Amino acid sequence: MGISVNTLYVWRHRRQGPPSFRMGPGGRVMYRRDLLDAWLSEQQQADSRSNPALNPLNKAPRQRERRGLPDLGKRG
Repeated sequence: MGISVNTLYVWRHRRQGPPSFRMGPGGRVMYRRDLLDAWLSEQQQADSRSNPALNPLNKAPRQRERRGLPDLGKRG
């Protein structure tokens, strides 16, 4: 994936990254390949560059509301 070990550590600490677990006497952090693939797929679908439905450039531009000047009452 090209992600540093430190980044994976921070993500694990913040509970943001792919699902992981500890295994063995040293408590080595492990990632199941199927869960990692599913997590990567979720990240890809949440990215507007990979998912055309989320790309803001594919939506019609919204019309801006015209605001009139505030009514200051009659001057006289």
